[in-house]
Amino acid sequence: MARRGLIRSLSLMTAVMTLGVAAFAGSPRIFRVQLASAAQPSAQPECRAPADLVRFMHPLPRTAQRLAAGEPLTVVAIGSSSTAGVGASSPDASYPSRLAADLQQLFPRTKVKMINRGVNGEEVRDMLARFRTEVIDEKPDLVLWQLGTNAVLRDDPLKPADSLVRHGIRELKATGADVVLIDPQFTKQVIAKPEIGGMVSLLAAEAKAADVDLFARFAVMRDWHENDGVPFEKFSAADGLHMNDWGYACIAQLLSTSIADVTQRSILSAHAHHAINAMSAQ
Repeated sequence: MARRGLIRSLSLMTAVMTLGVAAFAGSPRIFRVQLASAAQPSAQPECRAPADLVRFMHPLPRTAQRLAAGEPLTVVAIGSSSTAGVGASSPDASYPSRLAADLQQLFPRTKVKMINRGVNGEEVRDMLARFRTEVIDEKPDLVLWQLGTNAVLRDDPLKPADSLVRHGIRELKATGADVVLIDPQFTKQVIAKPEIGGMVSLLAAEAKAADVDLFARFAVMRDWHENDGVPFEKFSAADGLHMNDWGYACIAQLLSTSIADVTQRSILSAHAHHAINAMSAQ
């Protein structure tokens, strides 16, 4: 029986390793190319980001368990207009819709249910008021919480935000769901505000204190512009605030890679532990 358990663990480890999601190995960058249109084959930049900006440090145990077992995965994306998809050409081009498609492709055995709870103009306090009915009651396995942009745009003081974010994280974690925070976008209107640096730092600190992952959207988009030389108009909408189809698609691709990578590491670690125990029992 111990040998049978060892063989099963090794087989599962091999299956996970063949998912093709080891995007971080052997390279300081992740390369996930967004296909350009046939009419303009070089019109779009490469979708990529430094690995240290997008690699999650905290496991997503519930998500990993669902994906490893091929069980249905329910994801709730809550946030403001950049979750709702303002700036995209259609609802299907929003980041949650693109992320669902990317995850479905990476994990074909799992039925991915994506629930988009983005509402234009909302701040953290508004989202907290919707948590029970629009997030928790959906019994999500994974919650993606995009926040911070509207408070910065309205020049709100930073101080009340930290306790509100802390309360929201606790409420979500109490349900057993995995939680990922998503910070503001790097676009012209946002970076013109003096408190943007403080908000980005605040969200990073709260995520670290709560042992949840942060998808550093602001730093990723800044890297596109400052290090890769991608002009704002390639990833942002004409209003200078929201993202466009390419921007949403690239963020979704990078986020799906982050989720797949941390899931892979969790599964491999669990089955390696099981294999060692099986060998010890022989």
